[in-house]
Amino acid sequence: MAVPLSLGPVHHLRLTVTDVERSRAFYTELLGFQIAMDAPLPPGDPHHDLTVEVLQDGIVMVNGDLLIGLRPVDAERAGDHFDPFRCGLDHLSFGVAGRAELEAAVQAFEERGVEHGGITDLPPFGIAVLPFKDPDGLALELTAPL
Repeated sequence: MAVPLSLGPVHHLRLTVTDVERSRAFYTELLGFQIAMDAPLPPGDPHHDLTVEVLQDGIVMVNGDLLIGLRPVDAERAGDHFDPFRCGLDHLSFGVAGRAELEAAVQAFEERGVEHGGITDLPPFGIAVLPFKDPDGLALELTAPL
């Protein structure tokens, strides 16, 4: 019998979006991500082809220890949209320090017209959550300890 893996925190993930520039602005300006790589290494660099393959015309952003990549949706799926009820991702939650950060996020979301729900306490889990959506309707959440 195989021994279960001991996993650490999520290292990175990549999201497929309809407009990389619009999503770049959302994730950097609202959620504080910084651009880690937004263009392949120059031709002639021994890793050029690898970065072209990895970026897939997208970008990589970082916030703390988390890397998020954004890549454009394939042309034949341009009309597609996020649906949490299809097989795949239901939602993505980012941890924050406390309720004050959730309340500050509500204000920032309202100022920027970001679709969001209310802050909900979940005492059995010891957390409070604030659901919101990215520009493609991807279900996101901020989670704080109670």
